[in-house]
Amino acid sequence: MKIKKLLIANRGEIAVRILRSCRDLGISTVAIYSDCDKTAPHLLFADEVHAIGGKTAAESYLNIDKILTAAKQSGANAIHPGYGFLAENAEFAQQCAAANVLFIGPDAKVIAAMGDKLNSRELAQQAGLPVIPGSPRLDKDSAAKPYLQKLGFPLLVKCSAGGGGHGMRLVRQQQDFAQAIKLTRAEGISAFGDGAVYLEKALQNPQHIEVQIFGCSNGQAVHLFSRACSLQRRFQKIVEEAPAPSVADKTLIAMQADAVKLATHIGYTGAGTVEFLVDEQGRYYFLEMNTRLQVEHTVTEMVLGIDLVALQIEFAAGNRLTSRIIELLKSNNRQPQPRGHAIECRLYAEDPLNDFMPSPGKVIKARLPSGPGVRVDSGIVSGTEVPHFYDPIMAKIITWGEDREQARCRMLRALQETTVVGTHTNLNFLQTVLESEEFKRGDYRTTTIESAQMVKQLQRKIAGLEPIALCAAAVGFLESSQTTVASGEPLSPWQLDLRTKENP
Repeated sequence: MKIKKLLIANRGEIAVRILRSCRDLGISTVAIYSDCDKTAPHLLFADEVHAIGGKTAAESYLNIDKILTAAKQSGANAIHPGYGFLAENAEFAQQCAAANVLFIGPDAKVIAAMGDKLNSRELAQQAGLPVIPGSPRLDKDSAAKPYLQKLGFPLLVKCSAGGGGHGMRLVRQQQDFAQAIKLTRAEGISAFGDGAVYLEKALQNPQHIEVQIFGCSNGQAVHLFSRACSLQRRFQKIVEEAPAPSVADKTLIAMQADAVKLATHIGYTGAGTVEFLVDEQGRYYFLEMNTRLQVEHTVTEMVLGIDLVALQIEFAAGNRLTSRIIELLKSNNRQPQPRGHAIECRLYAEDPLNDFMPSPGKVIKARLPSGPGVRVDSGIVSGTEVPHFYDPIMAKIITWGEDREQARCRMLRALQETTVVGTHTNLNFLQTVLESEEFKRGDYRTTTIESAQMVKQLQRKIAGLEPIALCAAAVGFLESSQTTVASGEPLSPWQLDLRTKENP
C-alpha cells in the first residue's frame, strides 16, 4: 500500500521524531493538536495541521472518532500512533482498518492478546519462556487468600490491562493488601476500563532488561539486542542504555533468543519489545511485551545506525526490501552488531524535591545541548506551554560514545549544557544519577534510583546550585523579554498562524 499522507496520532517529542522520519522518506504529514497544544512545536514540522479540540487526553488524543475524522478530512491514508495514548489500543487498530487507514503497528488481534498481561503470561509460557510466579485473574478479593500464602510478601498487585508502569502497586506487608487491591482495581477501571487484577511475586532488587524485536509477515523475527531500563521511579523509566551492562553475556543471549521465540510464536509483525526481569541470582523472567515503539528506542538506533520509525513505516506499507533484509539476517544467522554505547535521559517537567510532582507552566527559556555524539528529541522551545493534562516529558537527551564511559561523560556534558527556565525539571536529578557510583559501575537495580542515598545526593546538589539557578532564572526571564520585543521578523516561527495550515 502506497502511503500518500500519514497522520501522527500523538504530540510532543515523539510526534516530532516521527515527522522527521516521514520527511526523510518523502511522505506528506498531518499533525493534530488539542486546545492547549495550539502553539506546540510539533505542529511546525508537519505539512498540515488539524485541530481536534479538547484539553484532557480523553477529549483529544484518546478520542478515536476525532482522530479518524481528521484523517478523513486531510486525506491521510496511514496513521502512526507513536507510544502512549492509542498506541496499544486494539480497538483503534481495528477502526483504522475498517476506515481503510493503514495502522503503523502490529495486527489488532496481537495487540489485544499481549495487552492483557495475564494472557501474555500464558502465551509466553506456551513459547517456553520463564515467567514470574503469580496468580490467575482475581475477580473477587477473597480469591487472593491462597496466593498470599503461596507467594509471600513483598508482592505486586497488577491490572491485567495495565502497562507502561501504570496499574500496579507494591505491597510489603499483609495489612496493606486490602487497600492496595482496592486502589489497583479502581485505577484499572479509570485508566483502562478494566478492573481485573492479579498477583505477582515481587523480585528483590531485580534488573529490568528489554529486547527490541522486529517481526515480518512470513513468521520470522529478529532481535536488535538489549537495553537496560532499571533506573526507574515508581515503575517509570528515567535513564536507559544500550547495550545492557552488568548482565552475563550468556543471559543476554538466552533472553534475546526467547524474545524471538515469543515473537514467532504469536506471529508478531513490525517493531516491538519483550521485557524481562533478572533476579540477584542471574535468573531471568518474562515480564511483558510492548506492541509498539518504546520511548527508549533511540539508544538502539544509535548503536545500530538504523531508523526504527522508518523501518516501521516501510514494513507496514509492504516494502519488500525491508522484509528481505529481515529474512536474510534470520536465514544467515547474522545480525547487525552494536557499535559503541548509547545512553538516554528523559527530561521531565517535575520537581524532584517535591516528590517528583509534575510542574506544568510556560517554558520561559529553553537551551538544549548539541555537539559530538549528542542527539535531542525535543517537544519544547522557549515559549512552550507545558500542559498539566499529559505526561510531563519535555525532551529526551541521547548520547553515543565509542564505549560506555565516553557516552556517560558526553551525557554529563549535555546535561550541563541544558537550561530550562520557567518550570521545575529533573535535570539536576539526572546529573546526580549519572555521577553516582552505581551508574559508573553499571551495576544498578530497579530500587537504586529511589534509595535514600540517591535522594541525599540530590538534596546536596540542589542546595549547592540554588543560587546559580536563581541567577539563571533571572537572566532567562530578561532574555525572554528581549526576544519577545524583537520577534517581529516575518520568518519567526512565533509569528506563524498555524491555523493557515488547516483545511477550511
